[in-house]
Amino acid sequence: QVQLVESGGGLVQPGGSLNLSCVVSGLIFSMYGMAWYRQAPGKQRELVALITRTDSTEYTDSVKGRFTISRDNTKNTVYLQMNNLKPEDTAAYYCHVPGLYWGLGTQVTVSS
Repeated sequence: QVQLVESGGGLVQPGGSLNLSCVVSGLIFSMYGMAWYRQAPGKQRELVALITRTDSTEYTDSVKGRFTISRDNTKNTVYLQMNNLKPEDTAAYYCHVPGLYWGLGTQVTVSS
């Protein structure tokens, strides 16, 4: 049974930082690319960042230079370091094995 468990969300002021984690079990983690998506109320879920098996990364334009995706295959974990957070980053953030599995999400709220 594959499980993706996100953590690290919370309430932060504009300009602050959060580091999201997603622990994956039930598959050979190193064999899969991983992605972070987010969904704000009333909006479609959107891709935030992805990392391939060989550590190539891609980001949506709105987070380039502020967010960093990384992975630790020894811990079966993918991370999303988010810096200089803005109110428009407020959303539920989801870990995703592309085309296959989703986590339940962790809420990020950016507000003063």
